[in-house]
Amino acid sequence: MLTKINDLFAENIQIQIAASKSLANNLCLATQNVVNCLLSGHKIIVCGLGRSYANAQCLVANLINRYELERPSFPSVLLSLEGAIGSAIMADNPNETLLQRQFNAVAQQGDILIVLSSLGNESPILNVVQQAFTKEISVIALTGNNSDHLRGLLTENDLEIPVPSHRESRILEGHLFLINALCELIDHSLFTQSS
Repeated sequence: MLTKINDLFAENIQIQIAASKSLANNLCLATQNVVNCLLSGHKIIVCGLGRSYANAQCLVANLINRYELERPSFPSVLLSLEGAIGSAIMADNPNETLLQRQFNAVAQQGDILIVLSSLGNESPILNVVQQAFTKEISVIALTGNNSDHLRGLLTENDLEIPVPSHRESRILEGHLFLINALCELIDHSLFTQSS
């Protein structure tokens, strides 16, 4: 058991080291894009499916409430899979995805869509990314090494931040780190940097 535990720590550490070398520039660009979006009066729209939905909830909670710094709320929307919203959309519009319908209702040019996709091939996520393209909304995609389907939809205005792993569990862990880092960098950029 201890060997397995040590192996898990070692794998996580190796992925984090690889990510620090390959993802730093894109994380910096993502932070700048989100900060510019917020400063221009637009909002952040976030979505994820399955276990990525929990990370998407965490990101929106950090943006609306706070991360570590007390500050005003940032305008953010979580495309919801829960409760009456999901039930009503599925009952009335079986051919339209839950996420796509909500995205079309709230998205405006100048917003940013952040998608969390540990698998890279989830049809509802791909549909929302396609809708973002038609609405001229840029996308920040948190993915893994297995995201060819999603990567193929991104344009030169979009940004992918792929955790360097094929294992869904390690990708989800990496996404949580990236979410926390993004929130800390946004707060730092807007409230703690000296001019």
